[in-house]
Amino acid sequence: MDGLRVFLKSFGCSTNLADGEVMAGCLARAGYVLVDSLAGADVVVYNTCAVKGPTENRMIDLLKRVPKSKKLIVVGCLPLINFERLQREASFDGVAGPALGERIVDIVEAVLKGDKVVALEGAERAKPDMHLPRVRLNPVIGIIPISYGCLGSCAYCCVVFARGRLRSYSVSEIVERVKMDLAEGVREFWLTSQDTACYGLDLGTSLPELVEAVCRVEGNFKVRIGMMTPNMALKILDRLVKAYENDKVFKFLHLPVQSGDDKILQRMRRFYTADDFRHIIEVFRSVFPKMTIATDVICGFPGETREAFERTVQLIRDIKPDVVNVSKFFARPRTIAAQMRDIVPFSEIKARSAFMSRLALDMALERNREWVGWEGEILVDESGTVSGSWIGRNFAYKPIVIKRDGGMLGNFVRVKAVEAFPTHLEGEIID
Repeated sequence: MDGLRVFLKSFGCSTNLADGEVMAGCLARAGYVLVDSLAGADVVVYNTCAVKGPTENRMIDLLKRVPKSKKLIVVGCLPLINFERLQREASFDGVAGPALGERIVDIVEAVLKGDKVVALEGAERAKPDMHLPRVRLNPVIGIIPISYGCLGSCAYCCVVFARGRLRSYSVSEIVERVKMDLAEGVREFWLTSQDTACYGLDLGTSLPELVEAVCRVEGNFKVRIGMMTPNMALKILDRLVKAYENDKVFKFLHLPVQSGDDKILQRMRRFYTADDFRHIIEVFRSVFPKMTIATDVICGFPGETREAFERTVQLIRDIKPDVVNVSKFFARPRTIAAQMRDIVPFSEIKARSAFMSRLALDMALERNREWVGWEGEILVDESGTVSGSWIGRNFAYKPIVIKRDGGMLGNFVRVKAVEAFPTHLEGEIID
């Protein structure tokens, strides 16, 4: 297949980005040329996301714009979440689920021969070999899916139809991958999953055990632990906090609360209370006072009264998270929530979402101002949007923008935080 050009683009969560890196690595190994624009490609592979209604709409619009002269392969979560709409509204040559690994090579070859490929059977059980080649989106960041699927049954979630039930990689497989990536220049690892806190329950191990093993690997690197549900985090809380004490672990916790009202949490099938969420945050902050807390909130879930929303607002005001990812409720195909009748008017959902988003920005700025004057080490892990600017992360995963000509990616540098914004800090390099 020498010379045939493939444009591959991934959307959505870090797990999907990692899946895309692996597919790119497998295609490159098979002799395909990876190109960075649709115009120059013989084959287009879109690795899709469909977690929310607006995201699905954007994916469908994108697929419709692919010229008929291109071979189009649609993979990722959309085909398993809403195949009927995909078939009805988009024209494609091949379709498959997420986490394809080296199977993408066979699908591309079949499509180039003129076959129409529909490879969805068993897709929600996919778990590619951990040692497959990768073409990284960022040369210093290694995204490692530690497991696929989850153990939850959230009423609003359609991702379970695409990602299935929990399938964990062994500690030894993940540690081996970390060593491989370090040898290739990676300096920051993202341990990612649909719910990192349930990692290993199918293998008789746990997230703290994994983190401790990864941190025992020799080398100067950092570890970001991905999103976890409060109910699963509660079960491993003491050991989890202990694992976070390692200097290699970013003091960053992504713990989606979704609502501050216990009745709404029950309807969502989230098996914890608002006080459980508060307790986890309090325990972490008692050990790591400067810890970065990220959470998610859904506005307008069916049955959410004004009083229920106000309880969520109060929770956010009390906790003061550094990051709040605010979502409007959209019913997703085949979910329990899609059958609920006590719908909140969309005008009210928009108003609540706008209010929560403003509150989130206020909280973020307030938290970031506490860092002004801080001095310490950051790992430069991405280039900035302005020429000569770079973004680094400190021990609490706070993004600090610095200016310096020349390559800085992957370097550890000492800086002083001098100005705060809602989304980041600006810093000066201490020579």
